[in-house]
Amino acid sequence: MKRRDLLKSATALAAWGIPPALLLQPGASLADEAQPFDLAWLKGQARALAGQPYVSHKGEVPKSLKDINWDDYQAIQFRAEKSLWRKENLPFQARLFHLGLFFQTPVHMHEVVDGKAREIKYDGSLFKYTGKQRLGRLPSDLGYAGFRLLFQTNFELDISAFLGASYFRAVGEEKQYGLSARGLAIDTGLPRPEEFPMFTAFWLERPRKESNKVTVYALLDSPSTTGAYVFDITPGRNLVMDVDVALYPRKPIERLGIAPLTSMYQYGENDRRMAWDWRPEIHDTDGLALWTGSGEWLWRPLVNPTGVRVNSYFDNNPRGFGLLQRDRNFDHYQDDGVFYDRRPSLWVEPRSQWGKGAVQLVEIPTVDETFDNIVAFWNPEEKVQPGKEYLLSYRLHWGGIPPVTPPLATVQATRTGLGGVVGQKRKYFSWRFAVDFSGGALGMLENGAKVEAVISASRGKVEITSARPLAAIKGYRAMFDLVPDDSTEPINLRLYLKLGNQTLTETWIYQYTPPPVAERKIY
Repeated sequence: MKRRDLLKSATALAAWGIPPALLLQPGASLADEAQPFDLAWLKGQARALAGQPYVSHKGEVPKSLKDINWDDYQAIQFRAEKSLWRKENLPFQARLFHLGLFFQTPVHMHEVVDGKAREIKYDGSLFKYTGKQRLGRLPSDLGYAGFRLLFQTNFELDISAFLGASYFRAVGEEKQYGLSARGLAIDTGLPRPEEFPMFTAFWLERPRKESNKVTVYALLDSPSTTGAYVFDITPGRNLVMDVDVALYPRKPIERLGIAPLTSMYQYGENDRRMAWDWRPEIHDTDGLALWTGSGEWLWRPLVNPTGVRVNSYFDNNPRGFGLLQRDRNFDHYQDDGVFYDRRPSLWVEPRSQWGKGAVQLVEIPTVDETFDNIVAFWNPEEKVQPGKEYLLSYRLHWGGIPPVTPPLATVQATRTGLGGVVGQKRKYFSWRFAVDFSGGALGMLENGAKVEAVISASRGKVEITSARPLAAIKGYRAMFDLVPDDSTEPINLRLYLKLGNQTLTETWIYQYTPPPVAERKIY
């Protein structure tokens, strides 16, 4: 699943401010005068649109923009001096993305001022173009591909960008893009192509001069559902987005993904299947963290599997989950170009009762770092049905350090390799796991404390277990070997450390897939 292919997915275009009966007609335009706008109006538009057949408007751009190459598309740059709200000297600015290349579905952009919205008509003079390919005369109703936001602390670097389908990204104080979020995921990880809903129109509310928050409204459309979205965006050490969603399904949806997160994991300390690059590790994210409704903290290191893998972590009213880049040591990546050690983590905090469901993790094989192969989202137990309204609220935290961390010791690294005892001839195949914990109460334990590794496996035999101090991280290292049976089906593992009846660490969970018996070398 290539990042650029995801962003090319076909979805629909909804025009702004016209009667529902005409809402899906291509070429419908908005009057130049400002129109009343609020969230209730946007919900009404989404509800009316859900009652109409879905129509895709992908490819409704001139041929010169469809055929443009990468270099020439990159040569289309928004003029900084034309940024929205620059002349007003406001704390935020917005710049627009041009259509073309992978972005071939027009998006309508609007500005909201004092409760009234006006469409930002396409204007070629907003862009400078230094490419070699001739674009020709472009229509005035062309539309845009998306937008990016900048904040007064640095008007040269984005704080957030919305571009492609329902994808968006943001940064914390590190100012480094990494993983993405989506408005919605539909049928991800099923044995058929997934559906990619699209934000077809945006409304940017002009911020006040003294404000440190900007509000963005969005209309979502897809063959299965429509939706009205509100993003209250507050930059800071961690950028925070308060997201309110109203969904209006057109038809039943088998697998609905709420607050979907999309990332990349090629290889790391625990999984080196695709480690042919000179860099020690390549990933935007190294694990999935979960804080369950019952208060348990779980950490699941990511893998790059040989086939599509879907895991469900069932819960009731989860307190939060996220894809995190815990390892922030430059030496572990040695990448001075894209700086994987600076990639943001993204934590999802429900702001309403989500009920029963599961955090689902989808891992897809990837051969290099240009592929997004990790998806995580909340899948509600209750299936959505057409004709109903579904309301959800959550908060997204973008930054190096999540807003909440376990009071217990946390996993710092997971390493794997061939098992057995050094210096002794191996008689059978086994696989070694070494899991490092630090934090919590581990640094306060006395010498000789009887720390125990509590380990369970869904299949196979666990042997050579240990838990011993690791002074380098002021923590402990747990180690064990797993002797698998002859099956190649995944084996689920769980591990935590305890002292007597006291739990010392979060719970490490892992899924290991044994190689075929014929490939189990014992050297």
